[in-house]
Amino acid sequence: MTSSTSAAPQRRGKPFSLAKLLLEGRAFLALILIVIVFSVLSPNYLTVENVLIMASHVAVYALLALGMLLVILNGGIDLSVGSTLGFTGVIAGYLMQGVPIDVLGVTFVPSVPVVVLLSCAVGALVGLVNGVLVSRFKVAPFVATLGMLYVVRGCALLMTNGLTFNDLAGDEALGNTGFDWLGFNRVLGVPIGVVIMAAVAIVLGLLLSRSRFGRWLYASGGNERAAELSGVPVKRVKVWVYVVSGICAAVAGLILASTLTSASPTAGNTYELTAIAAVVIGGAALTGGRGTVRGTMLGAFVIVFLSDGLVIVGVSAYWQMVFMGAVIVVAVLLNTLQYGRRPKPVPTAPQAPAAGPRPTAQEPARPRS
Repeated sequence: MTSSTSAAPQRRGKPFSLAKLLLEGRAFLALILIVIVFSVLSPNYLTVENVLIMASHVAVYALLALGMLLVILNGGIDLSVGSTLGFTGVIAGYLMQGVPIDVLGVTFVPSVPVVVLLSCAVGALVGLVNGVLVSRFKVAPFVATLGMLYVVRGCALLMTNGLTFNDLAGDEALGNTGFDWLGFNRVLGVPIGVVIMAAVAIVLGLLLSRSRFGRWLYASGGNERAAELSGVPVKRVKVWVYVVSGICAAVAGLILASTLTSASPTAGNTYELTAIAAVVIGGAALTGGRGTVRGTMLGAFVIVFLSDGLVIVGVSAYWQMVFMGAVIVVAVLLNTLQYGRRPKPVPTAPQAPAAGPRPTAQEPARPRS
């Protein structure tokens, strides 16, 4: 009796690991746990209206975190996003008030679309400066973006003299109404900010997973030298990730200013830390090359749903800081467990010289034919 074996090789699957599954899905599990706990503690937490309000809060932080994700995937950091958020809001408020042109004796009052485009251009310019400093002049990302944090915040304070632009609703006679549309209007019951957040997340998700730029970004973040030797335009990628981060911060600043109908030069203070926390909680590695849009979005939801839940149940603001800090520390520890540390290069012993006569200084070595 003969036994026939299949020609196709049998694949040996990796053994199932519940710990690994829980570790990879920790952000989603944390969000589910937060929703369950606060739903039990407060009957108003999981109502439709409150969820939409919390989602609108998520939009601001998620936009910052999505831009930060690209920078962290590249192995960098952007500490200027909070200041960029506040500065672009001030730019929008300044333009909405009207810009006097003394030479012509007129006041330039742009329409809302022009205000949005100019504000986003300012955010892109801030990101471009960061990218050029980091990629062309080899300034450490931490130092370059920390310097821009102070420069941009100082410019916002100079423009307003430390004051706040209030009542950004505009004037119908001047044709600049509709700025509050970003903060108050809804599409099918969903706030505009949430719609914009979802659109940006989808675009960046496709960019990272389906485009050449996404492959370049992951490659340069994982091993910049190897990517450069493989033909990846490392410097160009580095500049563009900071530009995108600046644009995302500008959009977040416009949404926040529209929601508050005011633009404060101090808006967005410490928001850069929250954005970094959302990226880390979402499972991205601060060393670069690892992270997803889905994880970053979950991280932003975890932060906002936790902080808003603590407010609803009446927890002190001081304890809120303690809880948020603990969550960030735990997220970093879990990232270390998941990815581990990069192995240090092992020094190799020097090779023995090849046998044979060595060329002397008087008689140079002859090239082989």
